[in-house]
Amino acid sequence: MQGIERMSRTYFGTDGVRGRVGQHPMTVDFALRLASAAARVLAPEGGTAFIGKDTRLSGYLFEAALEAGFVAAGVDVQLLGPLPTPAIAYLTSRVKNSFGVVISASHNLYEDNGIKFFDSTGEKLSDELEERIEEQLKAEVLTRPSNLLGRARRADQLREDYQAFCASTVPGGLDLTGMKIVIDCANGAGYKVGPRLLADLGADIIPIGCSPNGRNINDGCGSTAPGLLQLTVPGVRAAVGIALDGDGDRLVMVDHLGRIVDGDQLLYIIACSRHAEGTLRGPVVGTVMSNLGLEVALKARGIEFQRAPVGDRHVLGLLKETGGSVGGEASGHILCLDRTTTGDALVAGLQVLAVMCRTGRSLAELSADMPRFPQVLINVGVAQRFDPLGVPTVRDAVQRVEERLAGEGRVVLRASGTEPVIRVMVEGREEAEVRGCADEIVRAVQAASNSRTP
Repeated sequence: MQGIERMSRTYFGTDGVRGRVGQHPMTVDFALRLASAAARVLAPEGGTAFIGKDTRLSGYLFEAALEAGFVAAGVDVQLLGPLPTPAIAYLTSRVKNSFGVVISASHNLYEDNGIKFFDSTGEKLSDELEERIEEQLKAEVLTRPSNLLGRARRADQLREDYQAFCASTVPGGLDLTGMKIVIDCANGAGYKVGPRLLADLGADIIPIGCSPNGRNINDGCGSTAPGLLQLTVPGVRAAVGIALDGDGDRLVMVDHLGRIVDGDQLLYIIACSRHAEGTLRGPVVGTVMSNLGLEVALKARGIEFQRAPVGDRHVLGLLKETGGSVGGEASGHILCLDRTTTGDALVAGLQVLAVMCRTGRSLAELSADMPRFPQVLINVGVAQRFDPLGVPTVRDAVQRVEERLAGEGRVVLRASGTEPVIRVMVEGREEAEVRGCADEIVRAVQAASNSRTP
């Protein structure tokens, strides 16, 4: 079980700064101050900032504000335009004295936006660096003398470098000639590079969600809404479907029958392939929300599995701690550290397509090897956040449920880090029993919440 999560920073959350456009902190003046603060911490002697974004209309204004702040602070700027988040991580890692900036709210709708950073190694910033940037927000915006100002230029051609990198992550190359693939880019950051990458590898491409207008990102499309992809794949008799989220770091796939193959199943396919090749390092890392079926199936193949708290930052941390190379979340954020430094939907998708080509097995066959345990997740709205495991009646309910599951199920109970919600997750072998167990815990949480309300 996992209890309440606490954040020590004011503006940086689990994945950068994020919020509703026009409301603090997602305003032009804050973005300018953030750029100045980041420059002081990440490039005090000057350097290069790679700025990428997704397709939100507000990306233009934040791009301009960040550019101004960096140039004023003596930092050169490479404007990459719409490009997946992992592309910025990769491009940053190739240049000394550089850092990356991504303007995106990932899988949120267009009314939101966010700003996140990568350090010179192409990894997300440490808590310490984020805290130092927040401290520098108190200072005035820095403007250096004219002879020390940075320069800015468009660098759209670097998209081809990232595309070539993605293709190189399959050793020996990948020939997709004759394979029909439907790709849904969520009208987001991957709408250019995704289809071009697959087409250049020989695939017969049918793109959907590749016509952004500034407002339709993640709107009824992409990895968070794969319904159209599920209809399209069997409708056009494609071999497989690929869905990205708005910033291109999460992946969901659809088999030829139109069934969703989620991050847990994709992680299983990749890990088993690495294991069979003898290239899998350390344990496979999931989260407390990963399906129990993943853990059972991996152990049946002699593959160690460990769980981290929710969030790709925690998965990455545990992979580094244990020397692991493959990890991820059910949402489709998959880390292949033997290929790149961060979650990358296109890289992960290519790994799965490579397994299909090498084995001659369909995605449906590959994913069938991992049985999914019934899992019920209920979000309980509360008047104010509290630690549910600190309430005796809730702990007693959890204990009763765990006794009923008799070691063949799991309970995860945690407070959301971003909203007044207690998340109750129960999984086991029998769906009816799992739902009944979840309902029992929900009633206990609701009673505890009501007793705390003035």
